[in-house]
Amino acid sequence: MESRPLYLGPRLKRLRRELGLTQAVMADDLAISPSYIALLERNQRPLTADLLLRLAKSYKLDVSELAADERDDYARRLADVLKDPIFAEIDLPALEVADVATSYPGITEAMLRLHTAYMREQQALASYRGGAGGDAADPLAEARRFVAQRRNYFPALDSKAEALAEEIEKLGGLQEGGLAEYLRGQGLRVRLMPADIMMDALRRYDRHAEQLLIDETLGPQARRWQMALHIAYTALRSEIAAIVRGASFSSETAAQLVRRALAAYGAAALIMPYDRFARAVDARAYDIEALSGQFGASFEQVAHRLTTLNRPGQERVPFFFIRVDAAGNVSKRLDGAGFPFAAHGGGCPLWSLHDCFRRPGEVLTQWLELPGGERFFSVARSVTSGGGGHGKPAVLRAIALGCTAEHAPKLVYARGEQPAATPIGVTCRLCNRATCTARAEPPLGREILPDDYRKTPEPFTFAES
Repeated sequence: MESRPLYLGPRLKRLRRELGLTQAVMADDLAISPSYIALLERNQRPLTADLLLRLAKSYKLDVSELAADERDDYARRLADVLKDPIFAEIDLPALEVADVATSYPGITEAMLRLHTAYMREQQALASYRGGAGGDAADPLAEARRFVAQRRNYFPALDSKAEALAEEIEKLGGLQEGGLAEYLRGQGLRVRLMPADIMMDALRRYDRHAEQLLIDETLGPQARRWQMALHIAYTALRSEIAAIVRGASFSSETAAQLVRRALAAYGAAALIMPYDRFARAVDARAYDIEALSGQFGASFEQVAHRLTTLNRPGQERVPFFFIRVDAAGNVSKRLDGAGFPFAAHGGGCPLWSLHDCFRRPGEVLTQWLELPGGERFFSVARSVTSGGGGHGKPAVLRAIALGCTAEHAPKLVYARGEQPAATPIGVTCRLCNRATCTARAEPPLGREILPDDYRKTPEPFTFAES
């Protein structure tokens, strides 16, 4: 009996995305053209035996699993989606569904993805209406909660990274040369390449030539960080996988976000080993810029590493950390100091974190007092990423590192005369300060008074009760 052609378009596309590859990069790995990859992914060409073997060899895959024909599974998944009550009045014969899944994998994937997004929005709406506040529809919130529950401390990663750091030290230190020498010992050559070769990537692992390619426009700190990240993803792979397997995530996206956070944690632990970094922190009184120079790390990398010093018996100041863009969107957040971040809405405009965009590169310190009387100390500064050439715009963000008032005297920034604390709120909707001229919204549960005969400087005036 003649075997039918092997069409694995959707599976090939999913594999490529899981590996973080573009069609051009995969085509280069397999020594074929990007247009042929596109045809394969659209099921307009069958996967040949030779190409199947090349895939297995290039990406270290099991041929039997890769060759398994999943057309029936794809048709079943589409049929399950079409059972949703929203399609109840539409005649959808099983043969037509199977034909669409087999002949039009792109449309099928679009349908599946759209339905997944629709279901997540329905779950989010249900959580909002029920007051549950669950993370099922918010992978980013779920990943943040996972890290916060572990106080952003992962001892297995720190221990392995410290051992690796000692090994690399013997090869020339933890700077760029030492990391490159370590990778060379693993059979991997590091090369700086122009952007057209990098195919819009900052870092790319060339499996055929056993090379780690890095964008040549990156500065020394960024190149070193990309090398440390590759080491974390490879040398710490089993430790990262064990941590992820030990948890239950509501989506693959949440698991991937945690895996990415753990790799960054491992990279930071490699270039700033726990014991050595903790001793330097004590000696320099948490001076972030001085620590940055000592360890060859960026301001943000050092600030982030300071939130991880939670080894039992060797704890340092517990910090919270936040990164925002000029529009106030939060792109990174870690809480180790009990700061009540807002779950929804913008932050308080009176916090100097938001002044960083008007005073780029300047370290801004501030004492903060919340409506409940809790006091914190904040260190904020702008940070830049991207750029490096014409047509590559830099992205300006602001970060803040903070701790409770009781720990602030340990920081070089808080020494000397203590100015009055700035009264701030978590967010306008949860802040009852009646005299705030920076208020954007009225607080929940307060009645607004009319201003027919009296207008105050504040945007709103409220009834006493």
